[in-house]
Amino acid sequence: MSVTMVSNHIQSLEDRLGARLLNRTTRKVSLTEIGKAYYERSRQILMDLDEADRIADALHSTPRGTLRVHTNPHIMRFLSPVFDEYLSLYPDVSIDLTTGERMIDMIEEGYDLAIRTIAPPDSTLIIRKLSPWRLLLCCTPAYLESHPEPKHPSDLAHHNCLQYTFHPYGDAWRFEGSDKQTVTVRITGNVTSTNGELLRFLTLKGHGLFLAPSFLVADELADGSLVRLLPDHRPAEFAINAVYPHRSHLSSKVRVFIDLLADRFAEHHKWMA
Repeated sequence: MSVTMVSNHIQSLEDRLGARLLNRTTRKVSLTEIGKAYYERSRQILMDLDEADRIADALHSTPRGTLRVHTNPHIMRFLSPVFDEYLSLYPDVSIDLTTGERMIDMIEEGYDLAIRTIAPPDSTLIIRKLSPWRLLLCCTPAYLESHPEPKHPSDLAHHNCLQYTFHPYGDAWRFEGSDKQTVTVRITGNVTSTNGELLRFLTLKGHGLFLAPSFLVADELADGSLVRLLPDHRPAEFAINAVYPHRSHLSSKVRVFIDLLADRFAEHHKWMA
């Protein structure tokens, strides 16, 4: 700046403060007592701002701090190895993990990331698809010994159907036939729960039919303790998603974890679907 411009800025600052900051003579300019105090405090503030910039840059460029995550408990079998790898790669990061079935308010509750099996209704959130998955209709072989095997979705109206509270279509179970036509049937049952593990347990005990996530019953279908029903009618497909509030200026701790999730879930695509 020119000397004149500096003088104008100083004069404007003195007018705003209502105090003289500089003693001026024809031979020199010196700080007043107020000017010295004002300068020292302002210099400290600028140093603090520089330090804040350096901290923000460090947090943004290198994963560190606390990563707050919310997820469904029944996909922890896939997430636990990812958390293990993430903590090994980035020891300056801490994990604050909450599991639950309820729908959360990410911004209000201060979560960095949610990993959900069904896309949230809030359209303002950013959603990154990690892996597809399907629902599979199943029951135990013992259940079929005392109940007729359903041959068409409409037959489900005559069965005890164990219901997941947060099923996207409520008590309307949807299937796609070989002709690509969607069939919807209203079901009833004596158990409705937010807990998928309970529904899986009750199904294994022969209490009814369960429209289950593929990843929740894959082992039981493989060993024969559960059998798949209506193989010619495909239930709806969904996706496990990483959900977060902002796309721009995403902190490195979140960005790196999401990229790691995407890489690891890519290995599950074929199996999950």
